[in-house]
Amino acid sequence: MLETRFERVVGDIGNPATFDFPVRYHVVEGATVDRVVTHTDMQLLEPFVDGALRLEAQGVDAVTTSCGFLIVFQSHIQAALSVPFASSALLLVRPLIERTGARVGVITASAAHLSADHLEAAGCPDVVVAGMDDAPAFQQAIIDQTVPLDQEAIAAETQAVARELVARDGVDAIVLECTNLAPYRQSLQTHLEIPVSDITTLCRSLIRHDRS
Repeated sequence: MLETRFERVVGDIGNPATFDFPVRYHVVEGATVDRVVTHTDMQLLEPFVDGALRLEAQGVDAVTTSCGFLIVFQSHIQAALSVPFASSALLLVRPLIERTGARVGVITASAAHLSADHLEAAGCPDVVVAGMDDAPAFQQAIIDQTVPLDQEAIAAETQAVARELVARDGVDAIVLECTNLAPYRQSLQTHLEIPVSDITTLCRSLIRHDRS
């Protein structure tokens, strides 16, 4: 988990009530939104590896993170673990394209900072991207962490970004890179009538695979 202050509502990966199986959390000290999203601070790799190993030692079946921008750490952290590791919902994009042939769009916390390196690490360099960069309720609550989280406002902003993505690029499936957009997945899917996936989708698939 990143070190954050905003409310973790049901649906967010940071709220244990989001899942129908037990979860454990480890907060990586110093892993701020600024260091992870804005600056891709590679000095955080070792603390994240340490946190993942601590969780594995506690007996977890799989490990994930609370920020999709950590996709750049995917191969490094997985190499250190013996349990499955999924750093980002971006890992869903390529299998979705290969399985269904869908034109997939990604909604990210910041299109300005989601670089070619992030997409390359996820194996989806040519995917269509839209960002929450110009969504004030989201930016102030999640990125700047200067105001309380307003679920209705963020839901409306997310829907506006998604509708523009569908209209502009003709996507027929969406993956939410940002873990904090997961609470709005079902609403998006209902209103847009296309498949929408997020980090909790990936977590559930990991757990089902582990128990099958």
